[in-house]
Amino acid sequence: MRVLLADDERLLADTVADGLRRLAMAVDVCYDGGAAMERLAVNRYDVAVLDRDMPAATGDEVCRWLVREQLGTRVLILTAASGIRDRVDGLGLGADDYLTKPFAFAELAARIQALARRAPTGSAPIVEHAGVVLDVPRHRAFRDGRLLDLTPKEFAVLGVLMRAPGEVVSAEELLEKAWDEHADPFTNAVRVAVMTLRRKLGEPPVVHTVPRVGYRFGE
Repeated sequence: MRVLLADDERLLADTVADGLRRLAMAVDVCYDGGAAMERLAVNRYDVAVLDRDMPAATGDEVCRWLVREQLGTRVLILTAASGIRDRVDGLGLGADDYLTKPFAFAELAARIQALARRAPTGSAPIVEHAGVVLDVPRHRAFRDGRLLDLTPKEFAVLGVLMRAPGEVVSAEELLEKAWDEHADPFTNAVRVAVMTLRRKLGEPPVVHTVPRVGYRFGE
């Protein structure tokens, strides 16, 4: 799952982003609405979390732009305004959800996960193939009933592969969906993550390398 978080409260934005990354989300952060629109124009995001009051362009303006461009990204508006009229106005812009500050991180994460399932690329919260079960809301994975000790990045990679069973997923696509915008396209991070993931999944192998193409999940 890839998320854009736009909020001019830098400490809050960075802290929330770190928490979401620990839940295996790929998170890009920016601090004004103009930068948010630039990123949304070039990257595919499942969910955009937008503060309503930002410089350069407000969260309202970014939301209107997203709806007009029909990019398919789900929108969660953050705001300090808690009145009913404010919530109605925010949802009237085309936002999918609305959360007032201060908020509990667990609630924000749950709302983002729920919105991601409604995105065009979304999927069921629990995925099961070839004896492997991926429980996204609880951030747990099992192989034949055995709990797997996966890092957030390994969990994210497994999620991308399991949502395309039998299909070849390129290293570039894994980078796009499981890493943030700071990932080096020439890094061997994908190869290393797949290698350790394959080892933790055990035998018989369910993650296969397709030479010069990518990786495939399945028996």
